[in-house]
Amino acid sequence: MQIGVETAKAVDQRRIFVVDEDEITRAALQFMLHDEIETHELASLEEAYAKGQDWLRPDVLILGLSILRAHGLEVLAEIAARYPAARVLIVASPEEEELGIAALKAGAHGALIKPLRMEAVRQKVDTILGRAGGAALIQLGGL
Repeated sequence: MQIGVETAKAVDQRRIFVVDEDEITRAALQFMLHDEIETHELASLEEAYAKGQDWLRPDVLILGLSILRAHGLEVLAEIAARYPAARVLIVASPEEEELGIAALKAGAHGALIKPLRMEAVRQKVDTILGRAGGAALIQLGGL
């Protein structure tokens, strides 16, 4: 484990699927999160659905906007139907604000804004999971 990782978080049996066509974003998020939570990086929704088919259900799906561009905003309802207990975070750059806001309105629970920073990513995940130390979950209309 790395310095600054809380053992209670590392063993709480939570799971994240990072789903993005961008390999660099997937790898960065997996690196930032893997010490505190079981994190799986997947290149497509099909891979995520296959991995979550039986016992490996995610608590959080982190979606790159490339997934929303490929499948449309309706995919958020599909994800909610397949994984009703899961929370969805999107990854967006400031230039993608319009699509990011549309995703939040369509059901995403929050956003991670690029450039990604370890402390901000971990804090957002703690918040979305309702972990101690995370701020109260408030969904705002904008990124």
